[in-house]
Amino acid sequence: MICLMRNRFLAALITFHMIFLATSPAFAAMVPSMDSSGQASNEMAGDIDTIQRALETKMVQEKLQAHGLTAEEVAAKLPSMTTTQIHLLAQASDDVLSGGDGLGVIIAVLIIVILIIIILKLMNKEIIIRMSNLEDPAASAPSHLG
Repeated sequence: MICLMRNRFLAALITFHMIFLATSPAFAAMVPSMDSSGQASNEMAGDIDTIQRALETKMVQEKLQAHGLTAEEVAAKLPSMTTTQIHLLAQASDDVLSGGDGLGVIIAVLIIVILIIIILKLMNKEIIIRMSNLEDPAASAPSHLG
């Protein structure tokens, strides 16, 4: 009986230890590929190219001038930055470069509106816009409400 209890207690203790104490948190991250000199190969060059393209835009140059910096000063600072800082700056530069001036959004909306109108015309549907009676709101209210 004692032997059986001791085995159950030992099994419970080992189970408790395996579930709660022997587990450790797992840490995972992306590891950049490195060449033989220890530098990140294509990724770092691509990030620096993205930053350079962003520095050439007029909007970024105006913002830098507002803060008292020039594009050359920022470009001179790039070699002293870590790869993480360069990658973060490249991601922000991608957002600036993809933003544009909004002309693409306006063109896309116009194309969608034109396509909807063409589809409605092909289906022999009409677009009717009616103005509500704004001058006399009491006239449009139901009379049974009192």
